[in-house]
Amino acid sequence: MIIVIDGINQHKFNDVLDEMFKLRARVFGDRLGWEVNIVDGRERDHFDDLHPAHVVSINDEGDVVGCMRLLQTTGPHMLSDVFHSILDDEPPIRSAQVWEATRFCVDTKKLGRGRGENSVSYVTSEVMIGSFEYAKTAGVLDSIAVIDPVMNRVLQRSGNAPYDYLGSAKPMGKVVAMAALMDCSDERISGIRDYAGIEHDVFLTDEQALERFEGAKANPSAANYDHQPLTQLEKYFVEQMNSATSKAEVDSVLKLIEALSDRFTPEQKTALLRTPRAFAHEA
Repeated sequence: MIIVIDGINQHKFNDVLDEMFKLRARVFGDRLGWEVNIVDGRERDHFDDLHPAHVVSINDEGDVVGCMRLLQTTGPHMLSDVFHSILDDEPPIRSAQVWEATRFCVDTKKLGRGRGENSVSYVTSEVMIGSFEYAKTAGVLDSIAVIDPVMNRVLQRSGNAPYDYLGSAKPMGKVVAMAALMDCSDERISGIRDYAGIEHDVFLTDEQALERFEGAKANPSAANYDHQPLTQLEKYFVEQMNSATSKAEVDSVLKLIEALSDRFTPEQKTALLRTPRAFAHEA
């Protein structure tokens, strides 16, 4: 479920934003190897100081599992200030009705495969729905996103294909960056909802979001244990659980975990048993 954190309610969600910055560090720095500013395990930049809207996904356990940043294009933003070479000397878009969407990521360690609620695909769609619906309510007509070719393919196959591109794709460090345009329309939102099978209201109230998040802090055994790196044995079991395609395969993995239970702390064992079952999302 989604909570939008902006300059109005930000004071309530400092702890949630802290977890979001940690997630961004793990994804952009550790997993993708981007050249981003990471301090004390948190990735943030000066655009985060401009009171953007952060669209944050919080799962049932109270963990931050996805996010995206929305920033007005009337002031400083990444396409105009960082990725301007993409535009091929054309001026950047400046409009109160066009917002920039950046820093999208999901927690691939906590989320499984398939299309179910606790999957990467589902949370990706949920964040997109939340972003477009929030922007549309604010009177925004279009969103511009700096993406790479991989994300472009994700958008194209999930009912959210860009309708146009600005400039041309350019190498930026370890990735190729491109500027994609997407309209904030009912048709686009419906397309994403149909793809993901999401019919309900995706938004949490401030109170609901805080209740979920505080519940995770009160029950640390259900959290990510300060995101300690997985051992090779833990990684193996997570991979086996995520790739299971039948109940029999899941039961086999569970039996092996039990047989080797002396190798794990109680917290590690609980985390392994909570690994999303891929076969359940394909049914």
